[in-house]
Amino acid sequence: MKTSDFDYYLPEELIAQTPLTCRSSSRLMVLNRANETIKHDTFANILDYLEPNDVLVMNDTKVYPARLYGYKEVTNGRVEVLLLKDLGSNIWECLVKPQRRIHEETTIIFNDKLKGVCVKVLPDGICHIKMLYEGILVEILNEIGEMPLPPYIHEKLNDKDRYQTVYAKNLGSAAAPTAGLHFTDEILNKAKEKGVELLYVTLNVGLGTFRPVNVTDVSNHKMHSEAYHITKETALKLNEAIKNKKRIIAVGTTCVRTLESAYTDEGFKEESKETSIFIYPGYRFKVVDALITNFHLPKSTLIMLVSAFANKEFILKAYNEAVKEKYRFFSFGDCMLIE
Repeated sequence: MKTSDFDYYLPEELIAQTPLTCRSSSRLMVLNRANETIKHDTFANILDYLEPNDVLVMNDTKVYPARLYGYKEVTNGRVEVLLLKDLGSNIWECLVKPQRRIHEETTIIFNDKLKGVCVKVLPDGICHIKMLYEGILVEILNEIGEMPLPPYIHEKLNDKDRYQTVYAKNLGSAAAPTAGLHFTDEILNKAKEKGVELLYVTLNVGLGTFRPVNVTDVSNHKMHSEAYHITKETALKLNEAIKNKKRIIAVGTTCVRTLESAYTDEGFKEESKETSIFIYPGYRFKVVDALITNFHLPKSTLIMLVSAFANKEFILKAYNEAVKEKYRFFSFGDCMLIE
C-alpha cells in the first residue's frame, strides 16, 4: 500500500484559516458505510444522528501555548521551539527550527524568566531541552507562548480558547483534538437530555498525530508515541456499553487511537500508557462503531485511519465531493460523521 494512494486534490483556498464565529455552524457531511451514501447537513443538527443509549467518547486534553520563540545565548540566532511532551525533571521533547543551529549544551533564551538548555539532539528536528525558569512554567507559557497552530494556518488566532474544545480539562497537548471544536455546551447538554452518555478519555496530542508520512510504503511508517489515560469510571462504563451492545461513537481520531489501543479481551481498565498505534486499511476495529472527524491532510496518517474505518475509495469519493461543494478543510474546517 503506497502513501500516494491517499492523495487527493485540494485547492488552497479551501483550507480554513480562522474558526467560525459559532462552533456548531460548521457543515457536516454524513457518510453511511453500509450503503456508501453521502448526505450534507450542518453540525448544529448532530443530535439528529445520535440515539438514546449511544455513547459519545471525547478527548478532554487541553492545549498549552506550546510554541516559543527565542534566541541562542551565544550567537543571538533566532530559534523556534514547539514543546511536544513533558519527559519529567523539567526536560521536554521539542521540535526545533532550525535544528542545525542547536547542539548539546546550547542555551536558548526565551525571556528573562525562561531559558532552555539542549541535553540531547535526535533525528527529524527533535531535541530534548531542559527548561530553566523562575516561577510557574504554565504561567510563563500563558504569558509568552503561542498556540501551536498547524503550518497551513497563516492567520493569527485572536481568541486562544477557539483552539480548545469546550470540555478541555487536562493540560498536555501540542495540538487540539479538532473534531471536538464543533461541540458547544448547549449541544452536549441536549445530548445528555436525549439519553446519550458522555464519556471522556485523555490523549495528549503530540508528534505522532501530525507528523507527515515520508515513506513510499505505508507499512514502513513509524508513529511517535503519545500518552493516554483512561479513568476507572470511564473504563467501567465502556465495558458496560460493550456488554449492552451500545453504539460507541468516537469524537476524533485521537479517541479512536485511545480506545483501540486500550481495549483487550478483558475489556477496558484504568490505565495511563503510551500508544504508537498506526491504523490504516486492513486494520480490524475492536470498539469504535461510528466516528466524528474533520477533513484531513492528503497522505496523512489521519486520512489513512479514516480510510481504514470506512473504505478508501468511498472516503476519497467523499473528499472529492467535499472539494466540489467547497467544504472548509482541516483544523478549523468542517466535519464528517461516519456511521
